[in-house]
Amino acid sequence: MLTTRHGVRPLGAADLAAFLELARRDPVVNVFADYRASTTNLEPRWLGGEMWGRFEGGELAAACHVGANLVPVQAGPEDAAVFAERAMARGRTVSTIVGPQDAVRVFWNGVAASWGRPREKRWEQPHLEISAPPQVTPDPLVRRTTRRDLNELYPACVAMYTEEVGVSPEANGGGELYRARVAQLVSRGWSFARFDDRGRLLFKAEVACATPYAAQIQGVYVPPECRGTGLATAGMAGVVEIVRREIAPTVSLYVNEWNTSARAVYQKVGFRESTRFATVMY
Repeated sequence: MLTTRHGVRPLGAADLAAFLELARRDPVVNVFADYRASTTNLEPRWLGGEMWGRFEGGELAAACHVGANLVPVQAGPEDAAVFAERAMARGRTVSTIVGPQDAVRVFWNGVAASWGRPREKRWEQPHLEISAPPQVTPDPLVRRTTRRDLNELYPACVAMYTEEVGVSPEANGGGELYRARVAQLVSRGWSFARFDDRGRLLFKAEVACATPYAAQIQGVYVPPECRGTGLATAGMAGVVEIVRREIAPTVSLYVNEWNTSARAVYQKVGFRESTRFATVMY
C-alpha cells in the first residue's frame, strides 16, 4: 500500500497485528487505542474515523486515533509533529485531543493556529495505575448495575459529566445518545454503583474501555451531599477488586492535577502515577 508524506497513511484490517504490537508496548497507557482497534478491526466505518500510522523503514513506528477523540499512540515529538501536519491538511474534525502529555503538547502546538480556540486545556493530568489488591477495605455493597437502576444511575451520570467537562451531555440534543451510552455500559457489565437501602445512588464508576491487559475507569462520582464520608475510597476499592478479578489485571485512570480530593482517594486505594496525560477540549 502506498504511503503518504512522511510515511503516514490510514491503517486498515491488514495492519491490525502490527498496530496491536505497537500499542502493547505500553498496554495500560494505550488501553483506549488497543480496545478501539481490537473491537473495530481498524475498519473506518466502525472506528467512526481513522487510525493513522507512521512508518519508518517499512515498520509501524507510531499511530494516532482520529475519531471524536484524537489520541496519539507511542508517538514521540517528531511523530506528533507529523500527525499534526496531516491533521492541518484536513481541518479539525475531533472534539478532544487526549493522551500522553508530551505528544499532545507537540500536536497541539502544530494545529493551534488553525484549529480555533479550545474550550479548555488541561495539561497536568496524572495517569494512575493499580495492579494489586486495593490497600483499603472494599465496599461490599458496590455491584454491577442493571437496567432497573437506570432511573437513579442516569441522572448521576449526567451530573458527573457536567461537573467534570463543564457542559451537559444532553446539550444540543445529545440526551438520547448519552442515555444509550450509559445503557450500553450497563449491558456490558462495565457500570458499578453502590445504593442505600432506599435505592438512592451513593457512588458510581464505569469502565470506559478494556483489553486483556488493562481496564480504564471513568465517571467516578459521589453526590455532593455525600462527599467526605469515605464512600469514594471504599467504592473505588470495590470497583478495583471486581475489575481486577473479572475484567483485567491492571486498572487505570487519569485525573486532573487540581482535583486534590480525588487524587487523595486514589492514593489511599493504591493507585500510583505512571505518566502524565493532557487533554484539549473543544
